[in-house]
Amino acid sequence: MRPKLWQWRFRWLQRLGTAALLGLAILVPCVFMERMAPLALVLTGMVLFVPGAIYLLLVTMWHWKDRYRGKHSDLWGGLILLETTGWFKLVYLFRHIIPDARGTGRYAPSDEVLKTGD
Repeated sequence: MRPKLWQWRFRWLQRLGTAALLGLAILVPCVFMERMAPLALVLTGMVLFVPGAIYLLLVTMWHWKDRYRGKHSDLWGGLILLETTGWFKLVYLFRHIIPDARGTGRYAPSDEVLKTGD
């Protein structure tokens, strides 16, 4: 395992996720406007939202491939690859990526990892 690489990835996921939420907060009201939303507003929302959404997809794949600690590896792999709406990626984010970033649950440092220095 490469803890510094994952710390970097988690930090970027947090930064891009914050920007994505801001972009979503800009885009959602645009959907409900009676007239067409200003193009600059929509583009700003998209520029903020899209990088975070794409990075979440990438981190989900990288995490499953490199760090998944569970009994359903084939299940998660299939769901993440085949499912296109993003819901399973969000479930995986809350069940695996966030606990790993916090070092809790199944991703808490084990005695074996501490002894090897990884």
